[in-house]
This record gives sequence, structure tokens and C-alpha cells, in this order.
Amino acid sequence: MTAEIAVPVAARLSVVDRFLPVWILAAMAAGLGLGRLVPGLGDALAAVTVTGVSLPIALGLLVMMYPVLAKVRYDRLDGVTRDHRLLIPSLVLNWVLGPALMFALAWIFLPDLPEYRTGLIIVGLARCIAMVIIWNDLACGDREAAAVLVALNSVFQVLAFSALGWFYLSVLPGWLGLEQAGLAVPVWEIARSVLIFLGIPLMAGYLTRRLGEKARGRAWYETKLLPRIGPFALYGLLFTIVLLFALQGKAITSAPLDVARIALPLLAYFALMWAGSYALGKAVGLSYERTATLAFTAAGNNFELAIAVAIATFGATSGQALAGVVGPLIEVPVLVALVYVSLALRRRTRSQP
Repeated sequence: MTAEIAVPVAARLSVVDRFLPVWILAAMAAGLGLGRLVPGLGDALAAVTVTGVSLPIALGLLVMMYPVLAKVRYDRLDGVTRDHRLLIPSLVLNWVLGPALMFALAWIFLPDLPEYRTGLIIVGLARCIAMVIIWNDLACGDREAAAVLVALNSVFQVLAFSALGWFYLSVLPGWLGLEQAGLAVPVWEIARSVLIFLGIPLMAGYLTRRLGEKARGRAWYETKLLPRIGPFALYGLLFTIVLLFALQGKAITSAPLDVARIALPLLAYFALMWAGSYALGKAVGLSYERTATLAFTAAGNNFELAIAVAIATFGATSGQALAGVVGPLIEVPVLVALVYVSLALRRRTRSQP
């Protein structure tokens, strides 16, 4: 047994990391409470937006992503791009199986609620480029692999989101004799979202590492600088969660039965995507680190984009927008739980002879 395994994981974590589920649940509760109890807070948060996302939330996302991307060793990315056991399954999971699974679950669980069903299908099309970086880092996944897969998802999001929306909302339902819906999303709007929420923190993280290592060396950068900026990823996450739920607190708490109906297919989606992706990673011979990265990048969704698209297309008070809002209410605690499941699988793998 290695020294790393001999020391309990909890003992090696900071106070924030050790009680992360508590802080996240508290942040969710605080946000919901603020949104419900403070009149006009949601309107104030939504007064200024960036690509359809509240400016304070956009700043929280950027703060959340920057430290993790500053940890990436960019000189190792070449090895990731050559690993077709990782890249091909990721593309298939994200852009073939993920949208198809959400389409099926939306129709199975919400056949009588077309607005919520459409909202969930939009969620299934928006592949994660933000919070997945945090979940992967907490689960000790491969940071370099996560950076590559997130970049790939970003490119495919720009190229494929509108086409897949047309296919899953108009074409496929027509083939199956089901009710059809429409979705018009300008490609530039998606590209702008990707450039802001991935491009800015990615460039900042890359320049921080490049300039920091050039000035003081890699040892100083990783032992002195990274420990100082690292905690801001979780601070940004908690800040974002509070604001996200404050913005939509009234909508969520005023329709508990609708939230429960929307939650069921989301729970099934996260469980199936994560478990299936993890099993696939192990089956093709990936290491734990890349298997975890594959699982989290396939299971997570870009709710910021989904909410923005639903609001722009159907309106802020629409059922489609509510379905997008419920997304992080379910995703955040479920993926936090899956982080702990993943770490348990990691310990089990490393303890085996």
C-alpha cells in the first residue's frame, strides 16, 4: 500500500474540500432563499448579461475555471491528442449517445409536458465546458485530457448545436410521428459563449503558467503560486451556485411538483451517462485518471448555454427555461456525489495488487 493510500483522503483535503457537499448544499439553499425572499434580486442579477448569462454569474464562472486551467501542463497536451481510446469515445458519448439518451428520457418521462420536454432536449445538446473542469479536478482526473476534451466539445458545440437542435426537435419527432418543435439559434451566439466562457480562462491559465514558469521555474510555480490561486476555483464555484439559484429561486420553489417531474429524467441521465462512460473507459483500457475525465465530460452539461438558448427562443417565464434552470439543481449535488464515488473507485484500483 502506498503512502498516499495509507493517509485517509479526507486528511489530505483542505476544510473547504473536505466539507464540499455541505458548502454546495448551503450555497444552493442560500441562493434559493435569497431569490425567494429578496424582491427584485433576480431582476437585478439579470439586468446585465453576457451571451444571455447574468454578468455576476459570468464573472463567477470565469473565476471558477481560471485556477484549474492554470494547473494544466500544456506541454503534455500532445500525448492526449494521440490517445484515440479517449478522443473517439468522448466524441461519440457527447455528440451521439448523450443527446439521443436525453431525447429518449424526455419523451419517456414527460410525454404530456411538451415545454419541459423541449427544455430537457436542449439541455442534452449543450455539452459541458465549464463546471466539468471542477468536477474532474476534484475527482483527480487528468487535467490535460479534460482541457483537450472541453476544447473539442467547444468546437463541436459551435458546429453542431443548431443542427442537432433542428434534428431532435423537428426531424426525428416527425419521423417517429411525435409532436414537433422548433429551435433557431445563431451560430455566432454559441461561438461567442464558447469564446468568453472557455477562451478567456483558457488563455489566462496558459499565460499564467507560461510566464510564471519562465520567470521563476516550474517548481516555484507548482509549489508556491498554484496553492495560492487554487482555492479560488471552489470560491468561484460556490459564488456561482449562490447567484445561479438566486436568479431562479422563485421559479424553482413556486413549482415543486414540476421540478420533481423534470428531476426524474435528469437523475436517470446523469447516472446512465456517468456509469456507462466510466465502464467504457475501463473497457478500452484507459487509466483511472482518463476514465474519470471521460465520465465527467460525458455526464456534465452546459446549463448556462441551455438556459440562455431557452430564454432567447421561448422566453424567460417559459417551461423550457424552467427545465434548464432545474438542470443545475440536480446536476450539482449528483456530480458532487459522483466525485466521491469516483475517488472510492480510485482507492480501490490503487489498493489492488
